[in-house]
Amino acid sequence: MFGLFKSNKTTDVAHDLYSAIVTQARQVAFYTDYGVPDTVDGRFDLIVLHAHILFDRLKDGTADEEILSQAIFDLMFADMDQNLREMGVGDIGVAKRVKAMVEAFFGRATAYADALKQPDDHDLSSALKRNLFRKTEPSDNQIHAATTYFRSQVRHLGTQDLAGFHRGSVDFLTPELPATLL
Repeated sequence: MFGLFKSNKTTDVAHDLYSAIVTQARQVAFYTDYGVPDTVDGRFDLIVLHAHILFDRLKDGTADEEILSQAIFDLMFADMDQNLREMGVGDIGVAKRVKAMVEAFFGRATAYADALKQPDDHDLSSALKRNLFRKTEPSDNQIHAATTYFRSQVRHLGTQDLAGFHRGSVDFLTPELPATLL
């Protein structure tokens, strides 16, 4: 019986954190200033980017953070499934697309994690250009802005207490262009 309440609390907290990820990914500046395509793919990639940052922070914790990460991940892809259905994709198509989205998530997460280990921004900029901007041609300034934002966001979440995440609270930075790009 007590496990049921814990599960519901975890689900509620995961919902709050996932909602924060989606809200952050919908910030207009990403589409207007940074040049991320305002498309289904662009929105997906911004959700993936912010989810990765949060998951990366949670991996430094205990089994409780692992459970929370899994609950957010499950909720994220249940939401993707629901969105595809609302867009009119049939059952068989949804399953194939969600599987491709999960694979894309892990591919991007690996690319971002590997790039963040490098002391310079070359690999991270390349990963963002390849994934976040996909088929568009962002300016060097937009790639630089996205790279700066990503590293800053990782550092910022790294300063946040894990207990806050368990209350469903995450504080993302506002996406702003670096002063050198204004």
